[in-house]
Amino acid sequence: MTLPDITAYIPKIVLPFDVPVLLHPLVVHFMIAVPVIVLLLELTNLITKKKAVGVVSFVLLLLTVLAAVGAYFTGLVDGKEAYDVLSEAAKTELSEHKLLGTYLLLASVIVLFFKLISAAMSSGIIKALYILLLIAFVLGIFQQGKEGGELVYEHGMNVAQVKTLDDKIFDLEEELEEAKEEIAESNKKVEEAVVPQPAVPAVIKEKTPEETTPVEAIADTTQVTQQAVEEVNAEVKTESLPYTEPVQVEPMPEAVPQVQIPTH
Repeated sequence: MTLPDITAYIPKIVLPFDVPVLLHPLVVHFMIAVPVIVLLLELTNLITKKKAVGVVSFVLLLLTVLAAVGAYFTGLVDGKEAYDVLSEAAKTELSEHKLLGTYLLLASVIVLFFKLISAAMSSGIIKALYILLLIAFVLGIFQQGKEGGELVYEHGMNVAQVKTLDDKIFDLEEELEEAKEEIAESNKKVEEAVVPQPAVPAVIKEKTPEETTPVEAIADTTQVTQQAVEEVNAEVKTESLPYTEPVQVEPMPEAVPQVQIPTH
């Protein structure tokens, strides 16, 4: 069952001195043990009915109120110190622990008030109501102690080693996220470099005479002329006369000199 939040109706008290950290466990031990002793004394005094026992229980209840005040303020300091490193579930449980501590602080004052009334009046109804309130107060303290133990042993509240490990885990998680981002960027660059992009076929558009410029027209005409000349040359080469052997012309024989015979 969730208790109604009454912290907004309690005025904030600023202490004139600083409360040291980690005093809360020391004060809480008295807050738990003393009311249990008072309850045992009151139950015993129902049989013995001695005034001395009543006086002792009254003093112990007064110490209980002081312990409740000390537990409340030391709990605020320790809770503020550990709040940032706690998980969301631990923060919720810490808020509930603080709220129950506020109720127990007010309940300690109410129990002390009923103790005074039961001591001043000999009414059995008042004494029975006082015992019932004391039992409920002790049960609330047990519940508060259980929640405090869960904060320490399950969530590591105000444990220095747990805080150190949480800081290391936080740093490692940040480094892991940065490494994942770098790997993703590297993979993207590799895919862009290796996988070729599909080629877009070029669409050749014939230009209309209106869109053709004079320079382009001259270039086209020159290209057509060159193609025609090449075709003519090819035809000439293929249709040329067959190859004939050259005619060999024999040289004229030289004149033979005539021998002159002398005559007498």
